[in-house]
Amino acid sequence: MEHQSFFTNLSPLDHRYYLANRELFDKLKEFLSEEASIRYCVRVEAALLRALVRRKLKNSERILQQLETLEASVTPDEVYREEENTQHNIRALVHVIKKYVPEEVSPLVHLGATSVDILDTSRSMRIRDAVQEVLIPLLSEVESLLIAGTKKEAETLQVGRTHGQHAVPITFGFALAEYVSRLGKTLPRIRELSGDLRGKLSGAVGAYNATSVLVEDPEALEREVLDELGLKPSDHSTQLVEPEHVLRLLLEIQTAFGVLANLADDLRHLQRSEIDEVREMFSEQQVGSSTMPQKRNPWNSEHVKSLWKTATPMIMTAYMDQISEHQRDLTNSASSRFVSEYLALFAAALNRMKKILSSLKVHHEGLKKNLSGTGDFILAEAAYIVLAAEGEKDAHEIIRRATGRCRDEGISLTQALKDLPAVWSLLEKGLMKTRRMDADTFFSNPAHYTGLARKKADDLAAYYEHSISAKEA
Repeated sequence: MEHQSFFTNLSPLDHRYYLANRELFDKLKEFLSEEASIRYCVRVEAALLRALVRRKLKNSERILQQLETLEASVTPDEVYREEENTQHNIRALVHVIKKYVPEEVSPLVHLGATSVDILDTSRSMRIRDAVQEVLIPLLSEVESLLIAGTKKEAETLQVGRTHGQHAVPITFGFALAEYVSRLGKTLPRIRELSGDLRGKLSGAVGAYNATSVLVEDPEALEREVLDELGLKPSDHSTQLVEPEHVLRLLLEIQTAFGVLANLADDLRHLQRSEIDEVREMFSEQQVGSSTMPQKRNPWNSEHVKSLWKTATPMIMTAYMDQISEHQRDLTNSASSRFVSEYLALFAAALNRMKKILSSLKVHHEGLKKNLSGTGDFILAEAAYIVLAAEGEKDAHEIIRRATGRCRDEGISLTQALKDLPAVWSLLEKGLMKTRRMDADTFFSNPAHYTGLARKKADDLAAYYEHSISAKEA
């Protein structure tokens, strides 16, 4: 085959994102490349061949030893050259394999199988191995970095926001714990679903027609072959393995991808000039803008979201690949090949988020500035709750009007409440009951109204840290 510079490749995955993720993509290519596709197909063919040799030939141990080098012998170049003649990928593969096996074995190559027995089975293996060997460890690293940040910043005060507006005080560790929890739930599910991908050796329509004239128990033959490959048979197959096994895995990966994109979006917005609560690492030689030298753009976070936007529509294709007419049509032939690109996009996003979290700078001064920017205004909810708990039926309206006066006159909430002696008295009474502090002390520091933010951050970090450790053990 002709070799060319990767800068002439069409897919950005094969030049731009390969250069940005060289080590990662070198791992992925062991499972998701075209070379890997052929190698895994050979592995399936070899497993079938060994099972037939054990049943059909004498002196099978000698032959089985000879077959051990089969996978290393077959090259993509040979298969593609042969496909130019056959115009059929699996038949081309079969022709090439026959050149590397003993003559007495040659008739048994691919015997009883249809193309998709090999393709769907090898595809399940490739996706399983890519997910378990590359994606899950990388996802675990991202989760661990989030856990570390949650623990470190569990007490760091931050203004909570809803609708882009200041709401009530929380901690930055609590904000990170959201993603610890959401991403942490996807890990065991992805692990479980990747371990439940299926294979098949049930023939052209899934009814074991061919293998039923080869062996007494076709299902036992199927189980033997798939067991060697670490798969279970599809409960029911046409020419295709039931597509839902792969679809469910992709949906769970997409769930994790969405959480990742949401985290990236939050980190991106927290880097706005007017917010400035976190900062991505910026190297000494790095350039933020081709014309504005002062710029330090949150481009890594933006990159993660952009990858998510690219990948998400691919899930609709996975849904459409559920449908095949009768026992099989060919409408999933091209579309299903792009699952490899989807997985590579997710891996690239994980790798970029790992880079972000590994060097993220929490700007504590920015956090303090934003928290104090509206004074004690963000404690209005607390005032309303305490007042209502003390029996004031119009508590919400009283505090609403007080905050209106604060806006109009530029005074603090504490001052506005003190100007209402009966209200202030009830607040003093209620706060002494529940918080063991007077109203002046309570309203002087937003840290007094963070609820269980620190505890939730600590608890979630501990839970998911243990969960990761238990799985790794």
